[in-house]
Amino acid sequence: MVAGEHIGRTAVVTGAARGIGLAVARRLAALGAHVVLVDRDEAALAAAAESLSGARVSTLALDVGDEAAVARAIGGLDSVHMLVNSAGIAGPTVPVTEYPLADFEAVMRVNLTGTFLFCKHAAPKMAAAGWGRIVNIASLAGKEGTPNAPIYSASKAAVIGLTKALGKELAGTGVLANAVAPAALDTDMVKNMSDAHVEIMLNKSPLRRLGSADECAAMVQWLCSGECSFSTGAVFDLSGGRATY
Repeated sequence: MVAGEHIGRTAVVTGAARGIGLAVARRLAALGAHVVLVDRDEAALAAAAESLSGARVSTLALDVGDEAAVARAIGGLDSVHMLVNSAGIAGPTVPVTEYPLADFEAVMRVNLTGTFLFCKHAAPKMAAAGWGRIVNIASLAGKEGTPNAPIYSASKAAVIGLTKALGKELAGTGVLANAVAPAALDTDMVKNMSDAHVEIMLNKSPLRRLGSADECAAMVQWLCSGECSFSTGAVFDLSGGRATY
C-alpha cells in the first residue's frame, strides 16, 4: 500500500460503529481518506469516531434500508471514492420452518436492501469521477448456506449476486465492485450467537479458529487500493481454509 494513497479521497463505510466496519475505517483513515462512518447506533458511532481522533472522520446516523435517508447522505457529499458496505445483522438462529417473517424482513432490509441502496446512489458519483472502489461484505454462509441461519445465508448470497452484476455493469467506468466472503470472525455478531452455533462453524475450519475483523479489513484495504486494478465482480474468500469453491 502507498502511504497517503487516499489523501483527498472520501470513503463511506456502513456498519462502521464496530467490527469489520470500524476496522476498515481505521485502515482507510490511516491512508489519509476522509472516512464517513455510517451506523444506526448513534452512541456507538460517536465512540467509534472518538477512537479515530486525529483522522479526518465524519458520522451519519441512519437506517441503511431507508432510501430517502441514503440518497440524502450520498447527495450531501461532494464526492465518494470508496464505499464499503459492512452493515449487517445475523437474525435468529432457527430453521426455515420456524423463521418469523418480521425477522426475515429485518435481516433483508439491513443486509441486502442497505447494500443495494448505497451502491445505487454512490456508483453514479464514482462513475462520473472515473474512479471508485465498492466492497460489499458478504459471507461464506452466502456460498454454502448455514443451517439455522437461513435468511442470513440468503441475504449474503444475494449480496454476492448483486456484486457480480454490479461489477459487470460498471466495467470500463473506472469503478470496481467486489465482495469479501468471510467465515466466522471474532466480532460482536458472532459473540451474540450461541456457543453451539459457533462451534459448528469452528469445526468446519481447517485453521480451527475465528478470523479477526482486522484480517478482513486488510483484504478490504487492498480492494480499495490502486493496486487492485483487474478484479471486479469477484468474491474473495476469507475462510481459514473452509471454502471449497
